[in-house]
This record gives sequence, structure tokens and C-alpha cells, in this order.
Amino acid sequence: QVQLVESGGGLVQAGGSLRLSCAASGRTFSSAFMGWFRQAPGKAREFVSAIRWSGGDTYYIDSVKGRFTMSRDYAKNTGYLQMNSLKPEDTAVYYCAAANSYSPIVGTWDYWGQGTQVTVSS
Repeated sequence: QVQLVESGGGLVQAGGSLRLSCAASGRTFSSAFMGWFRQAPGKAREFVSAIRWSGGDTYYIDSVKGRFTMSRDYAKNTGYLQMNSLKPEDTAVYYCAAANSYSPIVGTWDYWGQGTQVTVSS
């Protein structure tokens, strides 16, 4: 079993930055991919970004390309989402997830964190 704990959310003005962290624990993190998803009020949860844990390949939804960067610290079993040039439409609860294969489809991810709130004011 893998536990994922997110941190780093908060309130920021438009144009600002936040860095989210996702710490994996429970057993040696062996999932092949870590991902970030978000869910805004009244909307479905959507894929944001993912990283191949061993190789570092990254994937992004179009709306965050050039603004968000995903990385990981292999030794610390921790993934990061650096979010720059934040917009009010980025406001959502952000969830970390892990899976053995990559897909932007929510239902294909095996493990989930509890979520962290990101609020971007205009």
C-alpha cells in the first residue's frame, strides 16, 4: 500500500507562484508514475501533470504548459509541482496520485492523496 501526502497549497494572487509537494510512503515507492490532478468546485477532476518516476519524462495538460513544472526527488520519494504565473482558473483542490502506467484518465490511477487547496485571487 502506498500513502500519498500533499502539501504546499494556499492563497496566492494572480501571477504568483506556489510549489506543491507529494510525499510517498508506506512501502518503497515503486509505482511507475506520479501525477497531479485538480478539481474545481462543480467540475470534474482533471489531469494536470505526470512524471515517469524512473526516467523523469513529464506530461502536462495544455492549459498549464509553460507555467507548471513537475519534478521528483527520487531519494526522498517526493514529487513536486512548481506552479508559476498562476491564474484564477487554476483555483482547485490539487490531488497527487500514483499508478503503474500513464493515462490522463482519473479512474486509471491506483493511489490518491487527500488533496490540497490552491486559491488564486484576481
